[in-house]
Amino acid sequence: MTPGYQIVVCGSIVPDPLQTLEPQTTPAGPVLKSEMMLPMVLDPWASHALYEAAHLASKNAGSKVWLVSLAPKAKLQQVMMTVAQKVPFELFALDGSASGFTDAVETAAILAEAIQTIPALDRSRLLVFGGWESASRGSGSTMQIVGERLGILDQFQGVDQLTVQPDGAFEILERMEGGKHQISRCVAPPLLIGWATGNLPEPKNNPQVGMANMRGIMPAVQKAKPVKMPGEGMSFAQVSLPKQLRETKIVKDLPPEAIAKEIAAWLGNAH
Repeated sequence: MTPGYQIVVCGSIVPDPLQTLEPQTTPAGPVLKSEMMLPMVLDPWASHALYEAAHLASKNAGSKVWLVSLAPKAKLQQVMMTVAQKVPFELFALDGSASGFTDAVETAAILAEAIQTIPALDRSRLLVFGGWESASRGSGSTMQIVGERLGILDQFQGVDQLTVQPDGAFEILERMEGGKHQISRCVAPPLLIGWATGNLPEPKNNPQVGMANMRGIMPAVQKAKPVKMPGEGMSFAQVSLPKQLRETKIVKDLPPEAIAKEIAAWLGNAH
């Protein structure tokens, strides 16, 4: 058996979180105002998945990491200039919409099909990583559907830690309600991991890693296969920013118990 893992990370790009986003309705459907002008970054949840994948690969000889990304290739190329300096990976680019208004089922179908076309993919070594959530496609279902389409039944969502045991099995720390974690054990690949925040810091920029990555990234972006998501059966009645509500009350000499009661009453009326 060939040592190491084949780790495929699914991750797209999203507008920089520091930007003000304004949704608007167009004849083609809802979009973000001036979306193509907004600075983009790799989705934060996908970033965690990529860093965890690279860390796991570095600890297991013979491993390789792919990043499968569905995004407008011009924007993707800009983001890759930064991401490429973080960790070693091979890019598999798809030229299509990265909008948060796309359907999770269509997105997952495209990603799963792309993963299946990766040359010499070995299911006995396959780990599929991605974000448990997303800053744009935040349905929480995309990675699950990808796994189902690939026939991967061992799926874990909201993962903070994955540890390889001496016998080759995986110990997985998975989030549960109430701030608790569930510890699971998976004997062998294939498996799918939807990462939460993980526990690794963002890697430092490494120009040598960046140069090595870019030799493959630039051709991958240029050869990115165009894909379309028609969004059949999906419609939006309205898109708008959440309304902000601010109620201010200034009082003096009110005991903490009374303040707490007023806040509790206000919260009760707000619902």
